[in-house]
Amino acid sequence: MALTMNDTDRFEAAMPRLEAIAYRLLGSASDAEDAVQDTFLRWQAADTGRIEVPEAWLTKVLTNLCLNQLTSARARRETYVGQWLPEPLLAGDPMLGPADTAEQRESVSYAVLALMERLSPNERAVYVLREAFDYPHRQIAEILDLTEAASQQILHRAKKHVADGKARTEIDEAAARRIVEEFLAAATSGRTEPLVRLLTGDAIAIGDGGGKVPARARAVEGALAVAKFMRGLFRPSPAKRAYVGDSPEVHATTANGAPALVAVSDSRVVGIICLEITADGIVAFRSQVNPDKLERATRHWAASDHGEPLLTIF
Repeated sequence: MALTMNDTDRFEAAMPRLEAIAYRLLGSASDAEDAVQDTFLRWQAADTGRIEVPEAWLTKVLTNLCLNQLTSARARRETYVGQWLPEPLLAGDPMLGPADTAEQRESVSYAVLALMERLSPNERAVYVLREAFDYPHRQIAEILDLTEAASQQILHRAKKHVADGKARTEIDEAAARRIVEEFLAAATSGRTEPLVRLLTGDAIAIGDGGGKVPARARAVEGALAVAKFMRGLFRPSPAKRAYVGDSPEVHATTANGAPALVAVSDSRVVGIICLEITADGIVAFRSQVNPDKLERATRHWAASDHGEPLLTIF
């Protein structure tokens, strides 16, 4: 059916929320955009005059499309080259969605998005709809064809899975920025000891190259091993230049609401390192260098204001 101007306006008004839901569910901006586009096609084909609550209808359609994608994505990731990490979004990206409450900020953090890969599709959907968007269990049950009691039980399980994998405590933004700068200075000093002092004993480093950029197939674990690895990451080599170009600039910023380093070469984002920082030190580095997962970040970077780089490497 042909949409009226009012129907189109309704969908466009809902798009930011739909994109934010889809991104949290899928961990991929490009997949989220596809899911929202598919939702629009179904809206276009529907008898909109008979839809009493368009927001609820659109959310139900989108969520179920994402659940189908999550099911097929699990099979695809079994053949993914190396570690799979979510697609990071830089500060100010509207797809990050609401950040008014601690639950909303946490649900889109890079660490929690990575942890949500452990959840079943239904657990992930209930967690996102309840924690990030404050949907009542009655409405979640309608969206997922569950009972309210089942929705509550699923949320309890999902929160436990996420909590079990979370770092201990968060620290304030100023302290996090200071640690990022100290890390960068230590990583480029050529010495391992200053780096070790910044890390927790159980620190990890994970990289996603998607088979297109070299990245470790397994996580690096332990403070000393991670310190040596991160020190080597900032050491110049012909192979690194071949992938990231000459003299990439490194900026301190935030990605998914947490401290991050962004490497930019010839106006192209070539890597984003997301840091998980606690009062005890840096507990995790998650590096996204798969170029397919940096396209949106590159577009956002080009359209935004950013300060001087902290350093130029290689």
